[in-house]
Amino acid sequence: MRASRLLSILMRLQKGQVTAEELSKDLEVSVRTIYRDMDHLSFSGVPVYADRGRAGGFQLLDGWQMPATGLTTIEAEALLLSGMPDQVRQLGLQSAMLSGQEKVLGTLSASQKDFIGKISACVHVDPVSWFGMEEPAEDLRDLADAVWNLRKISCVYESWRGEVQRELCPLGLVVKGGKWYLVSIAVKACNEKDNRDKDWGDYIAGNERIYRVGKFKQVTVLGESFHRPKSFDLASVWRKVVRRYEENIYRDKATLRITKEGLRQLPRLGEPVVRAVMENKPEPDADGFAKITIPIETIENACADIMQLGTNCQVLGPKELVDEMKVKVRTMADFYS
Repeated sequence: MRASRLLSILMRLQKGQVTAEELSKDLEVSVRTIYRDMDHLSFSGVPVYADRGRAGGFQLLDGWQMPATGLTTIEAEALLLSGMPDQVRQLGLQSAMLSGQEKVLGTLSASQKDFIGKISACVHVDPVSWFGMEEPAEDLRDLADAVWNLRKISCVYESWRGEVQRELCPLGLVVKGGKWYLVSIAVKACNEKDNRDKDWGDYIAGNERIYRVGKFKQVTVLGESFHRPKSFDLASVWRKVVRRYEENIYRDKATLRITKEGLRQLPRLGEPVVRAVMENKPEPDADGFAKITIPIETIENACADIMQLGTNCQVLGPKELVDEMKVKVRTMADFYS
C-alpha cells in the first residue's frame, strides 16, 4: 500500500541519503513510482530534495525530523493496517487505530488534513474478492497475541484428512481475499534447532506451513516462548509458499485452441493460468484462434473450468481431458434435448 511505502521511504531518508534505484529495489516498485512518491512527500510538507550527479540522491533538509505523535506501540501497529479497516476490527485494534489516527492528524497542517480528507472520501479499499465474503475467524485474536508475543500454541485444526492436533510456533499472519492465514513452523522442528541461534532462519526455510485461520477448531496460547529468527521475512516466505502451492496443485498441462474472446475470459480460470499464457504472448492464426498451453489440476477440475469458456475454446490435449470434455458436452446435450 502506498501509505506504508511512503512511511518506509521517510524512515529510510532519516538515516541519510538514498538513491531512487536503491529505494526501487528495496521496496520492489519502479523508479518512476519512487519519483512520484517523492513528489507526494514534498507536496505533504516533507523537506526532501535531490542532489544530481553520480554521488547524488534524495535526502532530507538538515535537522528535520518526523513530528512526534506520542503513538503507543499498539497504536502504531494498528495504523500500519489502517488501509484494511475490517481486518483491524477482526484483530481487535479498531480503538487503537482511531486513537493513533487522531494523534497523527493533530500534527498536520490544515491543508494536509484537507488532502487526507479527500483521499478518505474518494478511495475505499475492499480486500474481499467478488462474490466472496469475510470468513469468520474466531481464534484470530488469540493467534495474533501468540504472534506478537512469540508464544507457542496448541491447536485442533480441520484438515482435508479430518481434525488434527498440532503444536506450532506462529511466525506471522496473512490476509488474502478476505481470509486469514497463519504462517508457522511445527514446535518439534523448532526444538530441533537451538533457538538461541540468531541465524536459524535458513534452517526453517521450506519448513513453514500455512493454516487457514477459519479452520482452527481450538487454539490455546501456551506459556512457552520461542525465538523468531531475525532473517525471517513474512512477505518473502508467503510469496514462496504461494508459488510452491501453485506448483504442487497444477501438476499437469493442457493444450487449447482459443479465440480472442476466450483469451479475454481466461481470468475465470485463475491467475496462474493467465500468467502462464501471457508469458508466451500467443498470436492468433488466420482463423482467429491461438494455440496455448495452460497448467491444470485434475482432469475433472480442468474440464469444469474450461467449460466456462464455451465455444471460445477447444481442448486439443491431453487425450483424457478431450474425452472428458466430450462426455460432459454429450451429457448436457442429452439433458436439454
